[in-house]
Amino acid sequence: MFQVVGPLVYLIVRGAGMGQRQAQAIKAAQEAQENYIRDVAQVSPADEIAKAKALLDSGAITQSEYEALKAKHINA
Repeated sequence: MFQVVGPLVYLIVRGAGMGQRQAQAIKAAQEAQENYIRDVAQVSPADEIAKAKALLDSGAITQSEYEALKAKHINA
């Protein structure tokens, strides 16, 4: 009888705390995932300048457009 009543009493007494800890763990995991995505998705100013240089070299943008993009990303 104790094998059934003991765990049942434990769940009744400690159940709310277990749910709260699980909710906190889920929230922490979500925040960690969001931070990781933000870090990975962020493009550095150097990468943006390199892309602009490639566009300039291919003739897709003018020298003045390149300079404007470069200044924008240097000041960012």
